[in-house]
Amino acid sequence: MKRTLSGIFGVLLIASNAYSADLAPIEPVPEQPPEVAVSESTGWYLRGDVGYAFTDLRGAKFFQGSNALEADFDHADLEDAWTVGGGVGYQINSYLRTDLTFDYLTKSDFRGSTVGGGAAFGACVVSCTSRDVSSMTAYTLLANAYVDLGTYAYFTPYVGAGIGGSYVKWKDLHNVACADDGSGCDDEVIHGGRGSWRFSYALMAGASIDVTCNVKADVGYRYLHIDGGSMFGYAENGGPGRDRGVNVHEARVGARYLFGGCAQPVAYEPPDIPLQQPVYK
Repeated sequence: MKRTLSGIFGVLLIASNAYSADLAPIEPVPEQPPEVAVSESTGWYLRGDVGYAFTDLRGAKFFQGSNALEADFDHADLEDAWTVGGGVGYQINSYLRTDLTFDYLTKSDFRGSTVGGGAAFGACVVSCTSRDVSSMTAYTLLANAYVDLGTYAYFTPYVGAGIGGSYVKWKDLHNVACADDGSGCDDEVIHGGRGSWRFSYALMAGASIDVTCNVKADVGYRYLHIDGGSMFGYAENGGPGRDRGVNVHEARVGARYLFGGCAQPVAYEPPDIPLQQPVYK
């Protein structure tokens, strides 16, 4: 009897194990994390800038007529002005970008004077002082390169440099000489203004600020150096004249628009995996 019960128990145990193996739970397939497809930026961007320019005239000289002696203006000063410009550029990678910019320096008034005396004609038979008035504008074309120094939150500081040329246009110079003792003034003399292309270079520093995924604000400083050149022509025993160059210190704000700079998320769709059905044996 005991052997019979033992045999029956053994058979039931084996059958139970086999059935449990057949009905073993199927391990679920681990769910894959959602993927995000990033839309690659083309790298191209447009930019626009405005700025306030602190102009520094490095000096001006002129020929004193028939004696062919070149003399400096005793006083020569340019008023501050505004700048406006734009350009097109390319973001090469996260740290390097380049662009081509074209800027306009608005009218900067010139005030100058010279001190002399002992002339044998006119009001200046005694010591006299001249008053010289003109104005200057400039168009600047530069090829620039920038190094972005890493992004911190929404800010990306950068440094850069540019090289190119400026077309400087001087208006007519109006000159009046008056005796220092108040005895009178000579007639006004007008010297025709000159214009010319000159070598220029620039140094920049600032920071970009992320506004949206494809719009960046830009706040920075630019130092622009313009070489010297012709200023005005000869008239009535005076001239021509030339300036020794201009240094422009600009406080600038602007914006850049990056084409295709926004990433588009794409929902992850897992592949269809048929569920394994339990097998009964």
